[in-house]
Amino acid sequence: MSATTTETRPPSSRHESPSSAAARPQGALRVLGVLLRQRLRRDRWQLLIWILGIALLALFSASSIQTTYGDANGRVDLLTLAIANPAILMLRGLPQGSSLGAVTFFEIFTFLALLAGLMSTFLAVRHSRAEEESGRAELVASTPAARILPTVATLIHGVLANVVLAVATALGFMALGLPAYGSFVAGAAVGGAGIAFLAVGLLLAQLMMTSRGANGFASAVVVLAYVLRGVGDATGTVTGDGTHMIASWPSWLSPIGWGEQFAPYTVNDWRPLLLDLALAAVLMVIVFALQSVRDSGAGLIPERAGRRDARPALNGPLGLAWRLQWPTILGWTVGGLFTGLLAGALGSVVNSSIADDPNLAGIREAIGTIGSGGSGPLTQIFVAAIFSLAGVLAAACATQVAIRLRQEEAAGAAEVMMSTPLSRVRWLLDFLLVGVIAIVLVLLAAGIASGLSAVASGEDASLINDSFAAAAAQLPVAFVYLGVLALVFVVVPRWTIPLAWTLLGLGAFIGIFGGLIGFPKGVRDLSPFSHAPVVVGTVDWTGGFWMFGIAIVATAAAALLIRRRDFAIG
Repeated sequence: MSATTTETRPPSSRHESPSSAAARPQGALRVLGVLLRQRLRRDRWQLLIWILGIALLALFSASSIQTTYGDANGRVDLLTLAIANPAILMLRGLPQGSSLGAVTFFEIFTFLALLAGLMSTFLAVRHSRAEEESGRAELVASTPAARILPTVATLIHGVLANVVLAVATALGFMALGLPAYGSFVAGAAVGGAGIAFLAVGLLLAQLMMTSRGANGFASAVVVLAYVLRGVGDATGTVTGDGTHMIASWPSWLSPIGWGEQFAPYTVNDWRPLLLDLALAAVLMVIVFALQSVRDSGAGLIPERAGRRDARPALNGPLGLAWRLQWPTILGWTVGGLFTGLLAGALGSVVNSSIADDPNLAGIREAIGTIGSGGSGPLTQIFVAAIFSLAGVLAAACATQVAIRLRQEEAAGAAEVMMSTPLSRVRWLLDFLLVGVIAIVLVLLAAGIASGLSAVASGEDASLINDSFAAAAAQLPVAFVYLGVLALVFVVVPRWTIPLAWTLLGLGAFIGIFGGLIGFPKGVRDLSPFSHAPVVVGTVDWTGGFWMFGIAIVATAAAALLIRRRDFAIG
């Protein structure tokens, strides 16, 4: 009977016609085009902010270097000071010549690549693991898009974003008269690092169960790449005329370190781009292999089984807010701990190196321009400068608290909470209280680590007090970010995440490194980090009190306004 049925079927149903076979790839291309347009539309404002922000940083950096170090002798002196101090090399980059373009690349590239890495990993997770969490990926998989095409669309979308970023960065350098060819090589170095980290983000989205875990892991990988590059640069070898260095092996473990090997404006070597593309290709093969066998919503790293009964602390919103965020807070606290260790351990090294070589006395002024500056004992200046980076970590922790508010709202969890007797104001303020605790923990860890490591390095015990004072000086900066971003969340909730990272990135770069590369004071004053109390010499808390006031007013306004708006889900 079945044989008869088979024979009575039309021939076209047994054998696919050539026109039908040709239509299949055309249909796949149409679906891919729809998915790609959806991603471009969804990310248009976020990517615009990221790309314009990074390009403007390139432009401002080139302008400041041209203004401050337009003289060749001044640039040579700058590189000499940097090469003599491993801490500056860890923060800045790899010297590769004293031309205007080479010094500009030395000053700004590592920070641009760090931002490109964060932009790319966030993009990757947003369109992969976050889609699975929300259930949208499963709905899309039930259409002709299936499971693989959305990942292909995300890959193309991320690559296009980094190509545009590379061109925008190059145009930013060219706008100040730097050579066009070298500028495009510099742009390719930034874009190449972004593409490599895009693949890292897509891989971690396959491994982790949640978008929060994938984003946290990806951010840690980007920061680790920055640190490995820093270690490789700081332990490199000086060559040639004393303004060039060859990085040691740790730099070759990092896509950011590969980007430095482009050496734009001097060598203009495109070969490191092959490393970025090769890493991305290998990781994407793994991603597609995992995507084809993994269940939707599942991760290769399983979540730990929860308790049968919740702890009493989860009976209230404060305990829930802490439970949702403690892994992130722990990560930033560990970062503060390592920053404090760096400050305490290297402070005595910098002090002794300057004392042994009077020709390097000008490095005091270079270090003093980092952060809010100050004058006094060199060890104190150095510790205060490094604690500006601890302030960035504390502000980043506060930023993620505001972002978590938006994520809870977008996922609909906040609206479910509002169906209980809990008020909106209480819900908001409990999250912000967790943010305050997180800020204190990050800076406290940095202060303790700095003081103890300084004493272990042979410094006077009084440096413990200096370390805690430097940590306390960063409190108002982090509180400003917490309060202002809470107000942004209440007033324009859909802009919370892109504005949060943009404001933090711009504020950190302008406030901490603006003085080092010669930004005008009016520009530096736009950053909260420029107004952190100066704890070297005579302590001035005027800027700190103003920032405390702004944070309190912004938090009060957020608490009042949240009562009057609807929740913005999705």
